[in-house]
Amino acid sequence: MNNTAYSDKEILGDALATAKFSTDNYNTFSNECAHENVRSTMMNILNDEHSIQNDVFHMMSSKGYYPTPPADESKVSEAKQRYQSGVK
Repeated sequence: MNNTAYSDKEILGDALATAKFSTDNYNTFSNECAHENVRSTMMNILNDEHSIQNDVFHMMSSKGYYPTPPADESKVSEAKQRYQSGVK
């Protein structure tokens, strides 16, 4: 038996990766549903999965496990202009 203890960072990192994988799959499932009631259920699950992912991300960020440096303001402005005009 393996008695390896995992750190909080490893556990949360695994949870975040799993949540990202799940949202990718539920997004595909919801896009490919032929029946509206099944699609609606998939969309509800997708929303729940996004909430879980968001919670895990914020927990990791608050503990310093997922550093997110501030974006350069000029790049933010440039991205806003590009997407507001519909040009990619």
